[in-house]
Amino acid sequence: MTADLVEIPGYVAGNWTVDPVHSSVSFSVRHLMVAKVRGRFADFTADIVTAPDPLASSVTATIQAASVDTGNADRDAHLRTADFFEVDRYPTITYRSTGLRPDGEAFALDGELTVKDVTKLVTLRLELGGFGPDYFLEDPSKGARAGFTATGKINRLDFGVGDEGTVPGGAVVLAHSIDISLEIEAVRKTD
Repeated sequence: MTADLVEIPGYVAGNWTVDPVHSSVSFSVRHLMVAKVRGRFADFTADIVTAPDPLASSVTATIQAASVDTGNADRDAHLRTADFFEVDRYPTITYRSTGLRPDGEAFALDGELTVKDVTKLVTLRLELGGFGPDYFLEDPSKGARAGFTATGKINRLDFGVGDEGTVPGGAVVLAHSIDISLEIEAVRKTD
């Protein structure tokens, strides 16, 4: 599919980097089958390329696993151990896109997610928030910002994160399915 078949109002081709102050990488998982625990990673980077043909665009991202934050210091310390992320041995989580395709009103971003040296294909639903001037610059017309929302699900056991973990009666301590949510504001790189 070529760009003339994908119309994106205000689309700007270029190379972009994440503005971490205006972006988030978060997740949620059901606990004891009754409520969700939410968390985020505070330290992450990404290089985004919006190609002249939007479907040729790409992203590579790196998350520092030790930056996991669920709002509870004891739980976060446990998540950093070999029981979960084993951050001393596997300090980063990476994602590298392998393709982009239309998916209804949004896009499907296919890519390779690597956690603890295990790489699996993961597809994220990608929505474009838009493109506009960079109002943080003295002359906003000399820069640009873009917004992206990506969501998806993974099975944590596929990556060796945690175990089955059941309690008496058979309830699962942590669901296997993890919901992923990324809200990204990116700044176009200048030459």
